[in-house]
Amino acid sequence: MAPMNDHPLYPIGDAARRSGLSVSAVRFYADSGLIEPTGLNEAGHRMYDIHAIAQLELVRTLRELDTDLDEIRRLLEGGTTLHDLLTTHLEIVERQERTLRARRAVLRTLIKQGATTAQADLMHKLVSMTDEEREQTIDDFWNDIGEDLDVPEGFVDRLRTMRPVLPADPTAAQLEAWIELADLVSSPAFRDAVRTYLHDAYSTPETRVLATEPFQDFMHVSGAPLVEELLAAYRAGESPRSPWAQQAVTRFMEAATALSDTPLTPAVRNRMADLYRQIPDIMRQIAEEEATSESPVYDDTHGRYLSLVALINGTATEEDHDSMPYAWIADAMRAVL
Repeated sequence: MAPMNDHPLYPIGDAARRSGLSVSAVRFYADSGLIEPTGLNEAGHRMYDIHAIAQLELVRTLRELDTDLDEIRRLLEGGTTLHDLLTTHLEIVERQERTLRARRAVLRTLIKQGATTAQADLMHKLVSMTDEEREQTIDDFWNDIGEDLDVPEGFVDRLRTMRPVLPADPTAAQLEAWIELADLVSSPAFRDAVRTYLHDAYSTPETRVLATEPFQDFMHVSGAPLVEELLAAYRAGESPRSPWAQQAVTRFMEAATALSDTPLTPAVRNRMADLYRQIPDIMRQIAEEEATSESPVYDDTHGRYLSLVALINGTATEEDHDSMPYAWIADAMRAVL
């Protein structure tokens, strides 16, 4: 019999109620030597003090977290700390959460598509890929796209830098996006559509310049801060004729005309202003033509690839063209002295 102490003792029924366990569970933990009763009353019934009840409550909590009894025993016997035990189980729970999230993404996608058993197996493989396998999938896609594609040198290499990086703890939306993207880039039909779109968009004499390294660098690297400076002036409520707006638009036009070694004359400046004012109408016309086109279009090909990559990477999609202040920029261009 365990020695008695000065703390109040409670019968097994009270110990069970206070700890949230059943009487049979308290009895089991006592019989297994995990948490023995503090003592016995005169009738030989098991009695528990507050410390023992607190241990029973801890055991209940850990068991609800699926902690193994041997681990709990090590904790109670001083073989590990509660912090280490909880840290280990947090890692387990997080792994289980990631697995469940992946399964949910697969199930959602299967339900949306009304998929077959074969497609279910494929989707499971897609979400279970290693980082290296995902990288190889994207490389295979761009290698196939770039083969014999008549575009300026280095253009496809720049396109392949825009690639998905699935985080270690992806959301369900990111997993669903990866499933769709991996399925698309593995599809010969999608590859043909992307290749056809890129060929049509960038291989003609008029459009090849858009795919050259200087132009691409200006659009995505060196020119981006200049555009952002223009937008900052606009968002701040600046007049197109204000010193801030004039300095920003001048730097932008000088950098843009430098691509073709064209001096920034008043005539060039006015042509750029006219173009910017017409951009919304041009874009609407392109959208209308694409809506009736039988050829592959941006939103269904390269545009879809980029939007899924942005969703997977958790990055913002490209600037909404409808929100660009083209008229304001055109006015600023015309106001340059």
